[in-house]
Amino acid sequence: MSNPLALLGRAAQYALLTLAAFVSIFPFFWMLIGATNTSADVTKGKASFGTALFDNIGKFFTTLDVPRLLFNSFFIAGIGTALTLVISSLAGYGFEIFRSRFREKVFAGLLLMLSVPFAALMIPLFIMMANLKLINTYQAIILPSVASIFIIFYFRQATKAFPHELRDAAKIDGLKEWQIFLFVYMPVMRSTYAAATIIVFMANWNNYLWPLIVLQTNEMKTLTLATASLISAYVPDWGVVMVGAIFATLPTLIIFFLLQRRFVEGMLGAVK
Repeated sequence: MSNPLALLGRAAQYALLTLAAFVSIFPFFWMLIGATNTSADVTKGKASFGTALFDNIGKFFTTLDVPRLLFNSFFIAGIGTALTLVISSLAGYGFEIFRSRFREKVFAGLLLMLSVPFAALMIPLFIMMANLKLINTYQAIILPSVASIFIIFYFRQATKAFPHELRDAAKIDGLKEWQIFLFVYMPVMRSTYAAATIIVFMANWNNYLWPLIVLQTNEMKTLTLATASLISAYVPDWGVVMVGAIFATLPTLIIFFLLQRRFVEGMLGAVK
Protein backbone atom coordinates (compact mmCIF):
# COMPACT_ATOMS: atom_id res chain seq x y z
CA MET A 1 0.00 0.00 0.00
CA SER A 2 1.36 3.38 -1.00
CA ASN A 3 2.32 5.92 1.61
CA PRO A 4 -0.33 8.71 1.70
CA LEU A 5 2.35 11.31 2.43
CA ALA A 6 4.38 10.16 -0.57
CA LEU A 7 1.31 10.33 -2.80
CA LEU A 8 0.50 13.80 -1.46
CA GLY A 9 4.07 14.95 -2.11
CA ARG A 10 4.00 13.57 -5.65
CA ALA A 11 0.64 15.26 -6.29
CA ALA A 12 2.07 18.57 -5.04
CA GLN A 13 5.08 18.16 -7.35
CA TYR A 14 2.87 17.53 -10.37
CA ALA A 15 0.66 20.48 -9.46
CA LEU A 16 3.68 22.76 -9.19
CA LEU A 17 5.12 21.50 -12.48
CA THR A 18 1.75 21.94 -14.19
CA LEU A 19 1.54 25.51 -12.93
CA ALA A 20 5.10 26.24 -14.07
CA ALA A 21 4.36 24.76 -17.51
CA PHE A 22 1.21 26.86 -17.82
CA VAL A 23 3.05 30.06 -16.86
CA SER A 24 5.80 29.24 -19.39
CA ILE A 25 3.54 28.27 -22.29
CA PHE A 26 0.73 30.81 -21.84
CA PRO A 27 2.65 33.77 -23.42
CA PHE A 28 3.24 31.69 -26.58
CA PHE A 29 -0.39 30.61 -26.63
CA TRP A 30 -1.53 34.22 -26.21
CA MET A 31 0.84 35.29 -29.00
CA LEU A 32 -0.68 32.72 -31.38
CA ILE A 33 -4.23 33.76 -30.47
CA GLY A 34 -3.38 37.45 -30.85
CA ALA A 35 -1.94 36.90 -34.31
CA THR A 36 -5.32 35.59 -35.51
CA ASN A 37 -7.37 38.47 -34.08
CA THR A 38 -7.78 42.15 -34.80
CA SER A 39 -6.11 44.75 -32.62
CA ALA A 40 -9.46 45.58 -31.00
CA ASP A 41 -10.05 41.92 -30.07
CA VAL A 42 -6.56 41.62 -28.60
CA THR A 43 -7.12 44.76 -26.55
CA LYS A 44 -10.42 43.35 -25.26
CA GLY A 45 -8.60 40.20 -24.16
CA LYS A 46 -10.29 37.79 -26.54
CA ALA A 47 -8.99 34.32 -25.64
CA SER A 48 -10.09 32.39 -28.74
CA PHE A 49 -8.74 32.14 -32.25
CA GLY A 50 -10.01 34.63 -34.79
CA THR A 51 -10.03 35.00 -38.57
CA ALA A 52 -7.64 37.93 -39.08
CA LEU A 53 -4.40 35.95 -39.36
CA PHE A 54 -3.81 36.48 -43.10
CA ASP A 55 -4.81 40.15 -42.84
CA ASN A 56 -2.27 40.63 -40.05
CA ILE A 57 0.45 38.81 -42.01
CA GLY A 58 -0.28 41.00 -45.05
CA LYS A 59 -0.07 44.18 -42.96
CA PHE A 60 3.16 42.96 -41.39
CA PHE A 61 4.84 42.39 -44.76
CA THR A 62 3.45 45.70 -46.07
CA THR A 63 4.60 47.73 -43.07
CA LEU A 64 8.11 46.25 -42.83
CA ASP A 65 10.73 45.07 -45.30
CA VAL A 66 10.64 41.56 -43.85
CA PRO A 67 13.13 39.84 -46.23
CA ARG A 68 15.75 42.51 -45.45
CA LEU A 69 15.07 42.30 -41.72
CA LEU A 70 15.40 38.50 -41.79
CA PHE A 71 18.66 38.75 -43.72
CA ASN A 72 20.07 41.23 -41.20
CA SER A 73 19.02 39.10 -38.25
CA PHE A 74 20.30 35.81 -39.69
CA PHE A 75 23.57 37.38 -40.83
CA ILE A 76 24.30 38.97 -37.45
CA ALA A 77 23.18 35.94 -35.45
CA GLY A 78 24.84 33.39 -37.75
CA ILE A 79 28.22 35.09 -38.18
CA GLY A 80 28.24 36.20 -34.55
CA THR A 81 27.49 32.69 -33.32
CA ALA A 82 30.15 31.08 -35.52
CA LEU A 83 32.86 33.56 -34.46
CA THR A 84 31.89 33.32 -30.79
CA LEU A 85 32.05 29.53 -30.81
CA VAL A 86 35.44 29.45 -32.51
CA ILE A 87 37.11 32.17 -30.42
CA SER A 88 35.54 31.26 -27.08
CA SER A 89 36.15 27.53 -27.49
CA LEU A 90 39.79 28.20 -28.41
CA ALA A 91 40.14 30.33 -25.28
CA GLY A 92 38.43 27.73 -23.08
CA TYR A 93 40.60 24.98 -24.56
CA GLY A 94 43.74 27.01 -24.00
CA PHE A 95 42.90 27.92 -20.42
CA GLU A 96 42.40 24.27 -19.51
CA ILE A 97 45.04 22.50 -21.60
CA PHE A 98 48.01 24.86 -21.34
CA ARG A 99 49.47 25.60 -17.92
CA SER A 100 51.22 28.71 -16.66
CA ARG A 101 51.55 30.43 -13.32
CA PHE A 102 49.44 33.37 -14.50
CA ARG A 103 46.62 31.25 -15.96
CA GLU A 104 44.31 31.26 -12.95
CA LYS A 105 44.87 34.97 -12.28
CA VAL A 106 43.98 35.89 -15.84
CA PHE A 107 40.94 33.63 -15.77
CA ALA A 108 39.82 35.09 -12.43
CA GLY A 109 40.14 38.55 -13.95
CA LEU A 110 37.90 37.51 -16.84
CA LEU A 111 35.28 36.12 -14.48
CA LEU A 112 35.43 39.34 -12.45
CA MET A 113 34.50 41.25 -15.60
CA LEU A 114 31.19 39.37 -15.67
CA SER A 115 30.10 41.55 -12.75
CA VAL A 116 30.43 44.72 -14.86
CA PRO A 117 26.96 45.62 -16.21
CA PHE A 118 26.63 46.28 -19.92
CA ALA A 119 25.15 49.71 -19.16
CA ALA A 120 28.57 50.74 -17.85
CA LEU A 121 30.23 49.66 -21.11
CA MET A 122 27.83 51.18 -23.62
CA ILE A 123 29.28 54.69 -23.80
CA PRO A 124 32.98 53.71 -24.11
CA LEU A 125 32.01 50.94 -26.54
CA PHE A 126 30.01 53.39 -28.66
CA ILE A 127 32.93 55.85 -28.69
CA MET A 128 35.27 53.05 -29.74
CA MET A 129 32.98 52.02 -32.60
CA ALA A 130 32.56 55.65 -33.68
CA ASN A 131 36.34 56.13 -33.78
CA LEU A 132 36.64 52.98 -35.90
CA LYS A 133 33.89 54.26 -38.25
CA LEU A 134 31.78 51.18 -37.54
CA ILE A 135 28.51 52.81 -36.46
CA ASN A 136 25.54 51.41 -38.39
CA THR A 137 27.46 48.35 -39.58
CA TYR A 138 27.22 44.63 -38.93
CA GLN A 139 30.70 44.68 -37.40
CA ALA A 140 29.55 46.99 -34.62
CA ILE A 141 27.04 44.36 -33.48
CA ILE A 142 29.17 41.25 -34.01
CA LEU A 143 32.63 42.25 -32.75
CA PRO A 144 31.81 43.14 -29.11
CA SER A 145 30.27 39.71 -28.49
CA VAL A 146 32.70 37.32 -30.20
CA ALA A 147 34.77 36.78 -27.03
CA SER A 148 32.01 35.85 -24.59
CA ILE A 149 33.38 35.42 -21.06
CA PHE A 150 30.51 33.12 -20.10
CA ILE A 151 31.08 30.87 -23.13
CA ILE A 152 34.84 30.79 -22.43
CA PHE A 153 34.03 29.71 -18.88
CA TYR A 154 31.54 27.14 -20.18
CA PHE A 155 34.05 25.60 -22.60
CA ARG A 156 36.79 25.52 -20.00
CA GLN A 157 34.55 23.65 -17.56
CA ALA A 158 33.49 21.24 -20.31
CA THR A 159 37.11 20.70 -21.35
CA LYS A 160 37.86 19.32 -17.88
CA ALA A 161 36.01 16.18 -19.01
CA PHE A 162 37.97 15.98 -22.27
CA PRO A 163 40.16 12.79 -22.31
CA HIS A 164 43.73 14.08 -22.30
CA GLU A 165 44.88 10.67 -23.48
CA LEU A 166 43.40 11.47 -26.90
CA ARG A 167 45.53 14.60 -27.14
CA ASP A 168 48.64 12.70 -26.08
CA ALA A 169 47.97 9.98 -28.63
CA ALA A 170 47.40 12.58 -31.36
CA LYS A 171 50.69 14.29 -30.51
CA ILE A 172 52.49 10.94 -30.74
CA ASP A 173 50.92 10.49 -34.18
CA GLY A 174 52.48 13.81 -35.22
CA LEU A 175 49.41 16.09 -35.20
CA LYS A 176 50.01 19.76 -34.54
CA GLU A 177 48.02 21.58 -31.86
CA TRP A 178 45.60 23.17 -34.33
CA GLN A 179 44.99 19.75 -35.89
CA ILE A 180 44.29 18.25 -32.47
CA PHE A 181 41.79 21.01 -31.78
CA LEU A 182 40.09 20.73 -35.16
CA PHE A 183 40.04 16.95 -35.70
CA VAL A 184 40.05 15.56 -32.15
CA TYR A 185 38.71 18.13 -29.69
CA MET A 186 35.82 19.54 -31.72
CA PRO A 187 34.27 16.16 -32.71
CA VAL A 188 34.54 14.88 -29.13
CA MET A 189 32.97 18.06 -27.71
CA ARG A 190 30.12 18.28 -30.23
CA SER A 191 27.45 18.19 -27.50
CA THR A 192 29.12 21.16 -25.79
CA TYR A 193 29.20 23.02 -29.11
CA ALA A 194 25.51 22.27 -29.67
CA ALA A 195 24.54 23.64 -26.27
CA ALA A 196 26.72 26.71 -26.77
CA THR A 197 25.21 27.24 -30.24
CA ILE A 198 21.71 27.49 -28.78
CA ILE A 199 22.81 29.87 -26.03
CA VAL A 200 24.83 32.17 -28.31
CA PHE A 201 22.37 32.15 -31.23
CA MET A 202 19.46 33.07 -28.97
CA ALA A 203 21.49 35.85 -27.36
CA ASN A 204 22.51 37.29 -30.74
CA TRP A 205 19.07 36.89 -32.30
CA ASN A 206 17.24 38.53 -29.38
CA ASN A 207 19.87 41.24 -28.82
CA TYR A 208 18.00 44.52 -28.55
CA LEU A 209 19.73 47.29 -26.59
CA TRP A 210 23.10 47.43 -28.35
CA PRO A 211 21.67 47.17 -31.92
CA LEU A 212 19.18 49.89 -30.98
CA ILE A 213 22.10 52.19 -30.17
CA VAL A 214 24.42 51.54 -33.13
CA LEU A 215 22.04 50.67 -35.98
CA GLN A 216 20.67 53.98 -37.20
CA THR A 217 18.91 53.21 -40.49
CA ASN A 218 15.94 50.99 -41.27
CA GLU A 219 17.99 49.05 -43.84
CA MET A 220 20.33 47.80 -41.10
CA LYS A 221 17.78 47.00 -38.39
CA THR A 222 17.07 43.48 -37.20
CA LEU A 223 13.69 41.79 -37.00
CA THR A 224 13.65 42.20 -33.21
CA LEU A 225 14.17 45.96 -33.47
CA ALA A 226 11.61 46.38 -36.24
CA THR A 227 8.98 44.36 -34.36
CA ALA A 228 9.57 46.44 -31.23
CA SER A 229 9.15 49.63 -33.28
CA LEU A 230 5.58 48.55 -34.15
CA ILE A 231 4.65 48.99 -30.50
CA SER A 232 5.85 52.62 -30.49
CA ALA A 233 3.07 53.69 -32.83
CA TYR A 234 0.39 55.99 -31.40
CA VAL A 235 -2.19 53.21 -31.79
CA PRO A 236 -0.33 49.88 -32.12
CA ASP A 237 -1.91 47.17 -34.24
CA TRP A 238 -1.52 44.35 -31.75
CA GLY A 239 -2.44 41.65 -34.25
CA VAL A 240 0.45 42.72 -36.49
CA VAL A 241 2.74 42.96 -33.45
CA MET A 242 1.89 39.36 -32.53
CA VAL A 243 2.69 38.21 -36.08
CA GLY A 244 6.05 39.95 -35.78
CA ALA A 245 6.65 38.25 -32.45
CA ILE A 246 5.96 34.86 -34.05
CA PHE A 247 8.43 35.53 -36.89
CA ALA A 248 11.01 36.69 -34.34
CA THR A 249 10.49 33.60 -32.18
CA LEU A 250 10.41 30.82 -34.79
CA PRO A 251 14.16 30.69 -35.67
CA THR A 252 15.20 30.26 -32.03
CA LEU A 253 12.58 27.55 -31.54
CA ILE A 254 13.76 25.71 -34.65
CA ILE A 255 17.41 25.88 -33.56
CA PHE A 256 16.49 24.64 -30.09
CA PHE A 257 14.42 21.68 -31.27
CA LEU A 258 17.05 20.67 -33.85
CA LEU A 259 19.78 20.63 -31.20
CA GLN A 260 17.65 19.71 -28.19
CA ARG A 261 19.22 16.31 -27.51
CA ARG A 262 22.75 17.65 -27.88
CA PHE A 263 21.81 20.63 -25.71
CA VAL A 264 20.81 18.37 -22.83
CA GLU A 265 23.99 16.32 -23.23
CA GLY A 266 26.11 19.46 -23.36
CA MET A 267 24.54 20.99 -20.27
CA LEU A 268 25.14 17.69 -18.42
CA GLY A 269 28.78 17.75 -19.48
CA ALA A 270 28.57 14.74 -21.76
CA VAL A 271 31.66 13.93 -23.81
CA LYS A 272 31.36 11.46 -26.68
